[in-house]
Amino acid sequence: MSVSTAAADQSLCREIPGALPVLGRDVTVPLVTGGEVSYAALDYAASAPALQRVWDDVAAYAPYYGSVHRGAGYLSQLSTDLFENSRATVAEFLGCRADDQVIFTRSTTDSLNLLAAVLPADCEVFVFETEHHASLLPWRDARVTYLNAPRTPGEAVQTLERALADRDPYGPALVCVTGASNVTGELWPVRELAAAAHAHGARIVLDAAQLAPHHPVDLQDLDVDWVAFSGHKLYAPFGSGVLAGRADWLQGSEPYLAGGGASRKVARRADGGVDVEWHDSAARHEAGSPNVIGVYSIASACKALTEAGFDSLVAREQYLIGKVRDGLAAVPEVKVLSLFGDDAPRVGVISFVVEGWNSSHFAAALSAEYGIGVRDGLFCAHPLVRTLLGSDPQSQGECGAPEAAPGEKSLNAIRVSFGAGTPDEHVERFVRAVTELVRDGARWNYRTEDGRCVPAV
Repeated sequence: MSVSTAAADQSLCREIPGALPVLGRDVTVPLVTGGEVSYAALDYAASAPALQRVWDDVAAYAPYYGSVHRGAGYLSQLSTDLFENSRATVAEFLGCRADDQVIFTRSTTDSLNLLAAVLPADCEVFVFETEHHASLLPWRDARVTYLNAPRTPGEAVQTLERALADRDPYGPALVCVTGASNVTGELWPVRELAAAAHAHGARIVLDAAQLAPHHPVDLQDLDVDWVAFSGHKLYAPFGSGVLAGRADWLQGSEPYLAGGGASRKVARRADGGVDVEWHDSAARHEAGSPNVIGVYSIASACKALTEAGFDSLVAREQYLIGKVRDGLAAVPEVKVLSLFGDDAPRVGVISFVVEGWNSSHFAAALSAEYGIGVRDGLFCAHPLVRTLLGSDPQSQGECGAPEAAPGEKSLNAIRVSFGAGTPDEHVERFVRAVTELVRDGARWNYRTEDGRCVPAV
């Protein structure tokens, strides 16, 4: 494994800005060995802590909370303006085209299920087996072609080109691809895949859940048709997401949810039925009272990241990636999982296995003995993790920890992930903890309870 220039060059460290302030940075947790320690949240790929800036913005708005689009009162009008201005902020953050729509949803999963619900008849969907389940599974009512995991970015493009060229009949098609893997952190060749899709008459949706918190995402620059992401990975609270992109398929379908807000006119017919005229705007797929707080928090996070500057954020994250990868490379028992190889560009998401350790046992020891929170399991990307581990694709496994006792072999891996709010000390503690656990073993006894490894009382 190559040594990161950022990690090796100590003079560069002084030029890299510090972590952005996030909630929970002062939280302490108890250790089974005694005492307390500040909690090292290294599970950003699941949910990143909210930025303090976002929380402050939400708190300032909270007293003025009102229902949007439905009230004549001052607070309703103010909240409506805030809601629609947030839509404009997100559109700018994503580099949307003039006629694109920004639809607010609950999450990336919700966004992609919405898109799946508006596909034209006979649309064929192409998706790599390497996708998160949020982008692997929503296409239940479409014809789906699942593509094998590529081992290079070039192979990914070639695999997609062959599949698109062979489709029969030649009708509407959609390609769904991640921007950055939630398992390996590796960046995918989005521009090249978009070019391949468009060359064969297909459209493409980008799952940017793991990309948007780490790198700029510009629809026009990447030439994708839609992008989806979640607020809770973008340093905003839970419960909000975005689907942004071309309007025609969205306008040409029935609403994702039927109800108030999606309808422009509703009238009874003489035969006793109901006639409905649906909105053509984003409201068509935003029925019900929206999550105004969640929407505003996404917009606040977009502003905060833009103002911090992605160049600085990326430089600091690459420095942290170098520290983690160099530290893991120094432990022979650790195997880092990768599709594209050690030199592939990536975000701060790294998965690995440790020889002689059950993944749940290792993650439990990191938490109980060092105050470090990581993820273990299959990361809701079962086919990909099984491919990376060289296991039978049909093997059983769950998103969470396996039914395996400490020391027993497991199908799962361990994932450490970090971002703009991660202090240096957290990754340094993680590297030290991995080294000590592999060298000295756990200092506490553990048992399996409800499928998870926990400290024995």
